[in-house]
Amino acid sequence: MMEGQDSGPEMSCGGCSVGSSRQVAVVGVKFHNLAKLEHFNSEGFELELGDQVVVESEDGERFGVVSEATSRIRGGCGVGCMKRVRRRATPLDSESFQRNGVKEKEALAYCKERVQQRGLPMRLVTADQALDGRKVTFYFTSEGRVDFRELVRDLAQRFHTRIEMRQIGVRDESGVKGGYGPCGRNLCCSSFLKEFAPVSIRMAKEQNLSLNPSKISGMCGRLMCCLRYEHSGKEAPATSEPVSA
Repeated sequence: MMEGQDSGPEMSCGGCSVGSSRQVAVVGVKFHNLAKLEHFNSEGFELELGDQVVVESEDGERFGVVSEATSRIRGGCGVGCMKRVRRRATPLDSESFQRNGVKEKEALAYCKERVQQRGLPMRLVTADQALDGRKVTFYFTSEGRVDFRELVRDLAQRFHTRIEMRQIGVRDESGVKGGYGPCGRNLCCSSFLKEFAPVSIRMAKEQNLSLNPSKISGMCGRLMCCLRYEHSGKEAPATSEPVSA
């Protein structure tokens, strides 16, 4: 969306007043080891796609890349609750980011070792360290709930920092790991998709596709996200622009 365009519905949350006429600048930021981008208040900055930035987080700062152009959001939530872009990344920030990448690999390897030794029913996907090193978040997938309290103690004793374990879905996992689809291109979830929209078997039926699971399932084992593209184009008004796959 181009800067200055009306984004549509107002944003709201439980802690903000709704209906403010003020619009704030918002950008989408993607982090190196996560599939989905997050949105941040970018007031005071003129940012372009590909710019490296440092943003606020619950525990310290994070280093990311602007992956969605500036838009304008109405409503009090954009001003009062949305986390902010703190600054453009400096050379020192980039150096810290590179050092953290090495530490994240070490942390992930050690965590995998402890998961195996404790026999926990979980599959580790990635690790993310705050820019200032105050916290390390481990992302994992699991079919059910996991008691990882002893694992967290192991990790805290080893790395002497705050530890968080966060469960994600299998589609998020594929987005993090990346790969190629049957079309020969990079997976949509790891390249350009911003959100995971629902996909149903009805979409495949309406396109007269084979219902063989191996033909219509992605690397994550779920229905391929691209089944929705033709379906969306079919439902779009005649005056709409064609949907690009």
